[in-house]
This record gives sequence, structure tokens and C-alpha cells, in this order.
Amino acid sequence: MNDQIAMDTERLAHLPDRKRRELQHAVRILFEEFEDAQKTKLSDKARRGRILKLVLFGSYARGDWVEDRGSGYLSDYDLLVVVNDARFAEPYEAWEKAEERLLQELSLGGRLATPVNVIVHTYQDVNDQLAQGRPFFVDIARDGIVLHEAPGFPFAAPKPLTEEERHTEAARHLEQWLPVASHALKLARDSITDHVPRNAAFLLHQASEWLYHCVLLVLTLYSPKLHRLTRLRSQAESVDARLIPVWPRDTKFARRCFALLNRAYVDARYSPHYKITPEELAWLVERVTALQESVAAICNERLADSNQEVPDD
Repeated sequence: MNDQIAMDTERLAHLPDRKRRELQHAVRILFEEFEDAQKTKLSDKARRGRILKLVLFGSYARGDWVEDRGSGYLSDYDLLVVVNDARFAEPYEAWEKAEERLLQELSLGGRLATPVNVIVHTYQDVNDQLAQGRPFFVDIARDGIVLHEAPGFPFAAPKPLTEEERHTEAARHLEQWLPVASHALKLARDSITDHVPRNAAFLLHQASEWLYHCVLLVLTLYSPKLHRLTRLRSQAESVDARLIPVWPRDTKFARRCFALLNRAYVDARYSPHYKITPEELAWLVERVTALQESVAAICNERLADSNQEVPDD
């Protein structure tokens, strides 16, 4: 890939030079992994993948990012990758390998000191979401900074949703997700009582995943279809900062516990090497309970506010 990726430098003027360099490096990794994956394909169709757009959104696009070294909280670079075909969207091996490289570089503390959160959608899907007035994509189309784009692929004009439409859909999401998350948390506590720690860890993961889906769907009518809590947490915290204190990041113990929770979806079920202590489980139950309370309060507040704006018949 050409080292000089076209980036809107004028709109990135609010970022320090080191942030612009980090973004350039992260974008380069995404393109390199995508292009490497294309080279390994045998069929013509499988080699026709294209990145049509790459958009920076969220706090670094808005200019309100946070770097709190005391608490350990860092805002992510949020990137939307728009591809030409569903076979190249998630899950696609290129994005998994890119995420591994980005995490490795972050842990090494070299050219990347800021976490990167990447979501991948097809061009048709993004425009369908805009045509349906999904606030998450409407905000990206309005406020995002295009770092790369192929000519001839404009975003669709967004359809404005009425407050009544948003309220009705958000209420449906709350009714669907909050009860199952609360039930999973109850079953996790039961598993601890029954001395089945691996099952408890998996259920705590499920409760957390569903709570994040709940708050994202209620607030933005969109949540990515994934199980990785690191990414769900990042996206939810960028939507409502009141979720940040739920997970302390300032101690090794807290970071280790969240890492165990993040791994639990697969490892707690299948890996004989997955171990979690009663102390770690007790801490996770406390934090997932705090997440449940925060999500319920934030979602109910959103519905109460929107209900006040819905005109009476």
C-alpha cells in the first residue's frame, strides 16, 4: 500500500501531530492486512474486495477525547471501514489479524499508544442504515472525518426519524435485552453458590454483553454483532461516559479481572487452562451489578426524556 494515504488533514487539525501519526499508522495496518488477505484468495470474486471508505468517528472526530492516565481510561480511535461486499465485512480474517496487530503494538508501547476500535460494514448496509434513520450512522455521516474514500460512493441522505419512532424502537430493545441480562447475572450468582466458577464466568460475560447491547440499542438503535466485551465497552462508553467508572482500570487486579471476563465467552467453556478465583468472581459480580444498574438508569432516563417529546394523540 502507498505510504501516503489520503487523509483530510484540515479536519484533523484539532489533533496533535502524534495523534495524526498514530492514526496514519493504524490506517496503514488496516489496509495492509486487508490487502494481504486478498492475495491469499484463489477465486476472482474473493479477490475483489475494496475498502470504499474509512471514517474516523466518536470522540477523536468531535475533539472531546479523554486521556486520564490516573484512572487508566483512554478514549479509542473509532474507525468505520466501509467495504464493497458482505464477504469482506466482519467476520473476515483481515480484520481479526489487524486487531491482533493493533493490540500488540498498543501493548508494546511503540508507534501506537491509543486503543483502536474498528467496525466494518458494507456500503449498502451503511446506506440502508442511513435510509432507516439509525442515529448511530446518521451521526457518523454528519460528524465523522473521512480518512480515505474511493470516488463515486457517497453516503445516502439520512431519513429523519420522529421522536415517536425512536422511542418505540428503543423501548422494544429495552424490553428485549434488560431482562435476559438480569437473568444471566442471577444464574451467575447461582453458579458461584454451586461452585461452578467457569460457568459463572461465562454467564457474567453474557450478562455484560447483553447489557452493552441493550444500552447501545436504546441510545443509538445500533449495536455491533459481536461478543468481544472490550469493543462493546468502548463503544458504549463513547456514547455515555457515565458507564466509564463501572470498570476501574487503575490496578492490575481490575485489569486482570476484566481480561478474564472478556475471555470467558470462549475460554470458560472450552479451554482447560481457564482459571478464575473466588475473589475475581466476587469482584466481577459487583462490577456487572453496577453495570446493570447504570444501564437500567441510562436507558430509562432516555425513554423518559423521549416520551416527554412524543406528542399526545
